[in-house]
Amino acid sequence: MSGLYLHIPFCKQACHYCDFHFSTSMVLKSRFVEALTQEIQLRASYLGPAPTLTTIYFGGGTPSLLTAAELDTIFLAIHQQFTVAPDAEITLEANPDDLTPAKLRELAASPINRLSIGLQSFHEPHLRLMNRAHSAQESGQAVRAAQDAGFENISVDLIYGVPAPTHALWEQDMAAAFALGVPHLSCYALTIEPGTVFGHRLKKGTMQAPPDEFVARQFELLLTEMARHGYQQYEISNFCQPGRESRHNSAYWRGVPYLGLGPSAHSFDGHTRQYTVANNARYVAAVLEQGEVPTTVEHLSAQDRANEYLMTSLRTARGCDLAHLRDTLGVDLPAQHGPYLRQLQADGWATLHHNVLTLTDQGKLLADHITLALFQ
Repeated sequence: MSGLYLHIPFCKQACHYCDFHFSTSMVLKSRFVEALTQEIQLRASYLGPAPTLTTIYFGGGTPSLLTAAELDTIFLAIHQQFTVAPDAEITLEANPDDLTPAKLRELAASPINRLSIGLQSFHEPHLRLMNRAHSAQESGQAVRAAQDAGFENISVDLIYGVPAPTHALWEQDMAAAFALGVPHLSCYALTIEPGTVFGHRLKKGTMQAPPDEFVARQFELLLTEMARHGYQQYEISNFCQPGRESRHNSAYWRGVPYLGLGPSAHSFDGHTRQYTVANNARYVAAVLEQGEVPTTVEHLSAQDRANEYLMTSLRTARGCDLAHLRDTLGVDLPAQHGPYLRQLQADGWATLHHNVLTLTDQGKLLADHITLALFQ
């Protein structure tokens, strides 16, 4: 099994929290699609001979800005180079304001069978603070319209930890999301990155990040409400109804090889990572004029692979298989960190059953700290 990720680096406007690669200029959009189809051909052998794609994921940026003709062109290029499994999960990230009835009819007629809709909030002032392009009313309308168009496999994104006087708005956001009945929810704490608008405001003192205790309490409320509504937490930020995990993202966390296409996309073949240049003009020129993809290759040492496995596995409900870590990656965690592992269990931050280390709900609040302490 293999996955394909396509980065669509265009947005209508810049969200104030976002540090992903994108451009608000559409000047290069048609040339980008041409370059992307060419890259599919140039890198078709990355995953080995005749790979079968079991997942395809359009991320960004805002992939819902692609026209029906552009999507058709991309899918034609994919099918010319790869075998796509009949039951492949094919996800497209979408913004609510793009999901008009006409757009949804186009998507429903395409191979797309899963939508990931970036709602972020149902609270108008929070959407304006984040500089989202859609309104609070459009948040719910977009999901219901997608359901009416025949999309049942839908994920929605929410952001918690947004500055507020109480937790009431977060509780209202969760309630509104549950009322939509979607099978998957991705919920992320607001992170203020240095190069973003929020990062600049924080540096200038015109914005304050909420206290850690405020964010931690909203995470605890999230866990409680998800469980109460029958959603399973299969990764720290991802929740689903039983059996409705994101197959594409789950493959990332299990270390399954994948090919990433487009500017800023990452690829992984089990031993190396490749990073494509995060510049639309340079990407398009290199692919179309020089016939090459501008990438940087990172060769992963055994230590790198062990650290990556620690980082990803501890975020999941599967946990970290210490036997796999020892036998496959050469790291004997109990021998190296025995006292710390015992302390994690004594403090109620982790459990160790059948040689699998799993973080508890309290431990998930400290996941980054715990992982760093265990890194090689």
